[in-house]
Amino acid sequence: MAFTNAVASGRASSLSGVAVALEDVSVVFGSGADSYCAVETIDLNVRDGEFVAIVGPTGCGKSTLLNVVAGLLAPARGRALVRGRQVAGVDADAGYLFQQDALMPWKTALDNVSVALEVAGVARAEARERARAWLARVGLARFTARYPHQLSGGQRKRVALAQVLIRNPAILLMDEPFGPLDAQTRGLMGDLLLKLWSDDRKAVLFVTHDLEEAIALSDRVVVMAAGPGSRIVAEHAIDLPRPRETSEIRLEPRFHALQRAIWSDLRAEVMKAYGDQFGE
Repeated sequence: MAFTNAVASGRASSLSGVAVALEDVSVVFGSGADSYCAVETIDLNVRDGEFVAIVGPTGCGKSTLLNVVAGLLAPARGRALVRGRQVAGVDADAGYLFQQDALMPWKTALDNVSVALEVAGVARAEARERARAWLARVGLARFTARYPHQLSGGQRKRVALAQVLIRNPAILLMDEPFGPLDAQTRGLMGDLLLKLWSDDRKAVLFVTHDLEEAIALSDRVVVMAAGPGSRIVAEHAIDLPRPRETSEIRLEPRFHALQRAIWSDLRAEVMKAYGDQFGE
C-alpha cells in the first residue's frame, strides 16, 4: 500500500506533468447551524495520462470532488487546477460522463454525438462526419439512425462516451458511468474505455462503488473516509500490467492481493458510514 499526500510532494502549480490538482479543498453546503462539511482539506494530484479511481462509502463526497474539478461547484476553501490553470466556472477542458444518460431522446445517436461539436461552432456536415467516425470507434456504426429508446443500456453508454470524447477534452471525469449496467455489460464497457483511453492517455478521475472495477481500470485507487468532513485516507498504486482485459486481470493473484489491501482500508470507512446511517 502506497499513500501519497499531494502536500508532501509539492503544490500542483509548482509541478510539471500534472493534469488535475486539488489543493487544500474543502466543500461546505449550507451556512451557520445548518452547514454541512462534505469534504475537508483534500489534496490530490492526477498526472497527465494517469487513470485514478476514487472509492469510498456512500455520501463521502466522491461526486463532490468531480463537481469541483468540473467547475460545477466552488470550494469553500482551497482551489482546483486543470493543467495549472485555476478552475473558475464550468471548465470546457473537462469531459464529464454521468451515471444517468444525458442523451436527448428526440435525437438519433448520430445527432446526439454531433451536437457536442455543433454547439462549439463546428459546421453541421463536419460534425456529423466526425460523429460517424466516433460511433464506429465505439462499435455503433450500424446504429447511427437509432433513437435512445431503441438502444440497449450498454449502447446508450457508448453513445454518451462518444458524445464526451468527440470534443477531445483535456481530462475525463466519470461518475459511476457504468453503475446502471449489468455485470457483463459493465465489463465490456470497461474494456472499451481502456481501449479508447490507451489511444491518447487522457487524465481520468473515475468514481465508482465497485472496488474490483476500480482496480481493473486504474493506475491508482484513492480511498475516501466516511463523511462528514471526508478526506483521503489511503492511496494504492495499481501495479498490474497494461494493456488489460478486465475479465482476465481479475484472475491474477496480484489483483486479489491489491483487493485485500485496499478493502482493509475501505472496510473501516464503509462500516463507519453504515453505523452512522443506522445509529449504531
